[in-house]
Amino acid sequence: MKKIFVFLTVLMLGMASFNQVNALPFQTKPAQHLKKDGTPDKRFKANKKPAGPLKKDGTADMRYKANKKATPKKH
Repeated sequence: MKKIFVFLTVLMLGMASFNQVNALPFQTKPAQHLKKDGTPDKRFKANKKPAGPLKKDGTADMRYKANKKATPKKH
């Protein structure tokens, strides 16, 4: 009986450590590129704020030229 108890204990501890080791590579990466201190790295386009003013809800105000996308002119 003692041997079975020891075997089951070792088996349970082995499974617990196996699950923890394999869980690490499957973690997702953060959506933003961060600096060492945890602040967003402004060198990347995803971390930059819009150039022009914003509306109250946080979207770009399209009345301003800085927020308008360049469109090709039609002839």
